[in-house]
Amino acid sequence: MKYKVTFRQRFNAIGDPSDTPERVFAAPDDVVTDEQFVERIEPPSLHSEDAMEEDDNFLAFGSATWIYEVADGRDREFLNALQETELVLHVEKLTETPEYMM
Repeated sequence: MKYKVTFRQRFNAIGDPSDTPERVFAAPDDVVTDEQFVERIEPPSLHSEDAMEEDDNFLAFGSATWIYEVADGRDREFLNALQETELVLHVEKLTETPEYMM
């Protein structure tokens, strides 16, 4: 089964990621069989000069989205490990579409 997971990510004043939430996520061995980075969304407080103003420092959160393939029968372990990070904004279970339907 595949899951699309969006993590909360903190950015510094110049717009660089200051943490890596996907590294905090630690699933038990052999639970995740594959992972793929999807997108990173910067915080809305970044202005046209790509830096936060002094009063915007509390708006330093964006997100990072990944797709994880989970071993058969290990979904509960995967979801429990996600919950332990306390950084997950959204989890979506992806349905498999046969290639001939694409």
